Amino acid sequence: MAEPTRTPEQPVPPHEPVQEEPLPWLEELPPRKIVAELDRYIVGQEVAKKAVAIAVRNRWRRTQAPDEIRDEILPNNIIMIGPTGVGKTEIARRLARLAGAPFLKVEASKFTEVGYVGRDVESMVRELVDVAINMVRGEREDDVYPAAEARAEERLLDILLPPVPAAPTSPPPHLPGGEGRGGAGEKGERPLFVVSSKGDVTPKAPEAEQSAQDRWRRTREKLRQQLQKGELEEREVEVEVQQQGFPGLEMMQPPPGMEGPDFNFVEMLQEMMPKKKKRRTVHLHEARRILIDEELKKLVDMDDVVNEALDRVENHGIIFIDELDKIAGERGTVGPDVSREGVQRDLLPIVEGSTVQTRYGYVRTDHVLFIAAGAFHISKPSDLIPELQGRFPIRVELEPLTEQDFVRILTEPENALTRQYAALCASEGATLEFTPDGIKEIARIAAKANEQMENIGARRLHTVMTTLLEELLFELPDYPTKHVVFDAAGVRQRLATIVENEDLRRYIL
Repeated sequence: MAEPTRTPEQPVPPHEPVQEEPLPWLEELPPRKIVAELDRYIVGQEVAKKAVAIAVRNRWRRTQAPDEIRDEILPNNIIMIGPTGVGKTEIARRLARLAGAPFLKVEASKFTEVGYVGRDVESMVRELVDVAINMVRGEREDDVYPAAEARAEERLLDILLPPVPAAPTSPPPHLPGGEGRGGAGEKGERPLFVVSSKGDVTPKAPEAEQSAQDRWRRTREKLRQQLQKGELEEREVEVEVQQQGFPGLEMMQPPPGMEGPDFNFVEMLQEMMPKKKKRRTVHLHEARRILIDEELKKLVDMDDVVNEALDRVENHGIIFIDELDKIAGERGTVGPDVSREGVQRDLLPIVEGSTVQTRYGYVRTDHVLFIAAGAFHISKPSDLIPELQGRFPIRVELEPLTEQDFVRILTEPENALTRQYAALCASEGATLEFTPDGIKEIARIAAKANEQMENIGARRLHTVMTTLLEELLFELPDYPTKHVVFDAAGVRQRLATIVENEDLRRYIL
């Protein structure tokens, strides 16, 4: 189904009005539970977790407020201040996933002010709408997937065993009974007789036709059972598919960062052109995937998806603006800093609340939650223009990670690196184990590397773990033992070169 486009002449808002409803699971997420869920994946940073939990809960509270004051309750945008690798991005990403909200992460340093070639700040809202469209469409497809799968199975059976051709409804006009005497009635019933080659008219035996139908149904059920058991997956079948795109239209696509705000011209041309179909011979498992995709498109109403997606963006969307410190600097200087301040001034109306035109309709950003983050090593938040500072009233400072924090990161989260590498080794039939003193040694080396080189936070654990397990992962298919244990001595032995020579620069990336 074609994705609807809107024209600038339509009033605001152009999309269908929907009753503003909270996401059903938000009611079951009080701030304390949100923090508990974040604790499953992120170590420490309790102040930041508490701030974002309150911000998400306030969204549900706003939906419960009276209508006359609901629109006046604006979100309190948050700015996170802390060094790289302490969990700023992960907190926002996990929070959005937990709340089921459209989430987009952008880097402020990629934007340029109006009049310069590059990405404009409004593109972040358009990208958030695309994220919401994909999210809602995925949810709707999950709901109707069993029905699409059943329809695709019936179409596959029709390809494998075409239906029995129907008998003619009446004899030819030039034969006896052709005028309707003793043959088919005016309503097209099946004839009560058959005409032989000699012109003799004899009563038709319905048993022969019924027997053919019975054999066809029995064969179809056998094929259905074979399909469900996966016995025909490699069989080749011929399916009719719609041709994707047209040659030459790709050249008309705008360059990255210069996409049009109103509509996609290439998509409009594709919708206007006649749909071409071609027949392909593919394996049955591939044909099933193609047919399921076609049935999903038929079952999912894209107009309804667009309306719900726009509502989610306006009332539940989260935009995470990273590297905010890269566009901050002392005001009044000349050179590239002028462009930095220009980006801030372009960001200001989006964060304050404005109406952005997208190809799906107009989107208001008044109730979009903006979470900004930056290390602010060289600059500081006060270097931002005062108007932009005022749009981020909640400031949270994240603490640098210590050696003890690294120990917790390696052991407590459900997605800890030790568990990830253990799962990788398990795919080869091996078990990987880290003793408590081995984990402490890994944490000590990572903390030492951060002290002597650039402090990249928890990302240093990835470099240390990769170096530690490099030889094991390379030799694992032919490794002599399938039970590998790393204690403190084993860690020091593997990382002896790094520890003794302090040659850490190689392991920064």
